[in-house]
Amino acid sequence: MYAIPLTLTENAELRPLEPWQDAEFLAHIDRARSHTDPWIPWASRSTDLQSARATLQRYADKQAADAGRIYGIWRDGTLIGGVMFVHFDVGTGNCEIGVWAEPAGEGHGLISAAARHLIAYAFGERGMHRIEWWNSAGNARSRAVAQRMGMHLDATLREQSLYQGVRHDMEVWSLLTHEWRGEPDAA
Repeated sequence: MYAIPLTLTENAELRPLEPWQDAEFLAHIDRARSHTDPWIPWASRSTDLQSARATLQRYADKQAADAGRIYGIWRDGTLIGGVMFVHFDVGTGNCEIGVWAEPAGEGHGLISAAARHLIAYAFGERGMHRIEWWNSAGNARSRAVAQRMGMHLDATLREQSLYQGVRHDMEVWSLLTHEWRGEPDAA
């Protein structure tokens, strides 16, 4: 397995998340649940070992089909967040990046560093043309990461997402290959 260091000052790295890591993933999601559940639908579906493994298996299947991937962010040996290609379509040149973190993973620049690596990979190695970023309009932290990546707000989809009986607006951000500064290691 490979690991990509995320910063020079933190003991943090980006690694693939795989089905055999279901117990570690579940423990992380349990720590993150109240913090991430309103924003990430699959967090509420990963509630036991079987469902956590199923979540990771879905992404392993997507990776095998070259249609998505999931990566964890480890800090000091503990899984504290992650990034993923929610969708990855080489044929159209479009993909979507998603991120999440438990409170211990916030405020260190790790999500931004990991997102930069995914963007650099999508544009530089895979020849993607457009990267999307979807977030709830109420998720200011996610919006801030999209803005730090240089993304542009394309639309706000009014009452698009249903969470616990309440409709939420969703923002759609994008970055085109010619807009990317190509700075995967910038802080």
